[in-house]
Amino acid sequence: MQDQNYKNHSRLVPLYHYGVYLLVTLVIVGSIIKFYKSYTYNMHGLLTPVLFFLVGITLLLLTWYTRFFALKAQDRAIRSEENLRYFAITGNLLDSKLTMGQIVALRFAPNNEFVDLAHRAVSEDMKPSDIKKAIQNWKADHSRV
Repeated sequence: MQDQNYKNHSRLVPLYHYGVYLLVTLVIVGSIIKFYKSYTYNMHGLLTPVLFFLVGITLLLLTWYTRFFALKAQDRAIRSEENLRYFAITGNLLDSKLTMGQIVALRFAPNNEFVDLAHRAVSEDMKPSDIKKAIQNWKADHSRV
């Protein structure tokens, strides 16, 4: 597996990120076109395009929320792991001023950079991308999706 760093750490699943959203968009657009044609030429056939539109919106919401819920669960796990790691190194919990994004970014820092970077993140109000850029020796995370 390729070494992970700031430039290649994000994970993109083309079939999901492009394919599924494209197909759902096509269902929604197709239903709107069918609705317009049915409304213009034959008002009796409106049920089918309305149902397809509702199916498309349902698929869009399902696609969005399944991703959102999975990321929230991963965020909670990461927060717990990084809190445990910080506690193991320092005997204290992470600063409560750290945002979830900052904590997620800190997971890439090795132990010898982690504590100082966590303190800098709070004192300098660093953005997650700035935290990742500040890491000298990247600690890969191949589990996040």
